[in-house]
Amino acid sequence: MKDFVILADFTCDLSSSVREDIGMESYACGHIHLGEGKDIPGTLDWNHISREDFYKALSDKKSNITTSPLNEEEYYRYFSEFAEKGLSIISISLSSKISSTYIFASNAAGRISQDYPDIEIHCIDSMRMSGGIGLLTIYAHVMKREGRSFSDIVAWLEENKHRVHQMGPIDDLFFIARRGRITMGKAIMGSFAGVKPMGDCNREGYTTVIAKVKGINKALDVTVRYAEETAKDVSEQYVLIVHSDRQAYAEALKEKVISALSPKKVYISDVFTGCGANIGPGMVGIYYLGDPVSDDLVSEKEIMNKIIAK
Repeated sequence: MKDFVILADFTCDLSSSVREDIGMESYACGHIHLGEGKDIPGTLDWNHISREDFYKALSDKKSNITTSPLNEEEYYRYFSEFAEKGLSIISISLSSKISSTYIFASNAAGRISQDYPDIEIHCIDSMRMSGGIGLLTIYAHVMKREGRSFSDIVAWLEENKHRVHQMGPIDDLFFIARRGRITMGKAIMGSFAGVKPMGDCNREGYTTVIAKVKGINKALDVTVRYAEETAKDVSEQYVLIVHSDRQAYAEALKEKVISALSPKKVYISDVFTGCGANIGPGMVGIYYLGDPVSDDLVSEKEIMNKIIAK
């Protein structure tokens, strides 16, 4: 069987410790535009800007930080590094509904197939972002380590990507307001009242708020209760917790998850620059597998309403 590599893009939000644990050796970087002509590589580390400085910059109302993926030519050069070694490629990209990453990767993959006909290459549109891509990437690497074939892993990813759920609060409403998702008046009132919006991802990968809870402790408890109701066979699962500059929340959530759900393993990672520029500071979320996400999150909203009503 021809050897192969699994290449997620830099929005998968997997820290170096997680990557080392699962045997993830490479990923597709991107570009971070800090404004005033200053750009840095989009990577899964804080070598080019510290976590504190990055999220502090995002909190500035004058901030104009944006991101972009590798373009087609850059993806072609990146894929060529592995094709030249005779390695087939599974590429996992940020949802095509959110970014052009998947299109660029797919176009480059078509060129790779022509130039390296012996190389098998498949691009996965994850339909997820951040920890959602991260969780799929974890499973893909674990399956490779277990000896699963290229085609088995591709089939599993395609069949299970809509089973990835997320849940957790965000506490920086002012960033959300500056992005135009709520009014500044609601941000002020919500922050004063301690409101924490909480959401799951829809079938396109966008986070949709399905509850608003007062207080971080209650929000973390509701997060775990939601996972209890929606996860499937969680004792056999890998669970990923990601946070945007909320390490203490992430550690507290991990303890609650282990106590209530007893998953196979729980990872914690940062939300790095790629997704952080759009998520903003103040988020902590859990990612796990459940039933396929329902259209418009109808089923998930019903479950959350019952939890909140108790």
